[in-house]
Amino acid sequence: MRYHWMAWYRFIFAGFAVLLFMFIFNAKGITIIGSAAPIDNHQKEGKTEPLNMEVILERVYLDGEISQEVVHETCWSMENFWAKYDQWQLIDMDESTMVFRKQVNDISPLLKANGFFGITEEGVLSIFNGRPDQLRIIQSFFQIDIKKLESTKQEELIQGIPIKNKNRYVEVLETFKPYSLKKE
Repeated sequence: MRYHWMAWYRFIFAGFAVLLFMFIFNAKGITIIGSAAPIDNHQKEGKTEPLNMEVILERVYLDGEISQEVVHETCWSMENFWAKYDQWQLIDMDESTMVFRKQVNDISPLLKANGFFGITEEGVLSIFNGRPDQLRIIQSFFQIDIKKLESTKQEELIQGIPIKNKNRYVEVLETFKPYSLKKE
């Protein structure tokens, strides 16, 4: 009788091993000859639908300007997606939208195209969108002591100093910083 239970136990164990073997290989998409149920081609190839997302790319420039670019991505692999945006910082995310931000060590395209340093009627050093006489202020910095300023520098600020690159932006700020009024 003891021998009978031992044989029965081995038979069940062997059957379980065969079923487990078949299940594992079917899950990987390998067809076993003589299997009872054929596997659907869509399942067999492991196809999944791509993830469609809206990606918002924010660039923050030295002058404080923030530009946004909206990109529609079709994502087949999250690994590739994260690799594509590894230089960006994720700042917000929901089911279908991701917002990334990046600090740009340059001035904004707006300043390069149409930015001018100038002075307001109150004597505040500012950046204007266009010439200072149009009064479209983008950014203000500090008040300048006009009395200490040379007449040529005053005239430059009244006419407007074009900003074409980062070096010029930094240079103008450094030039006029000594003339700023100290707040007490």
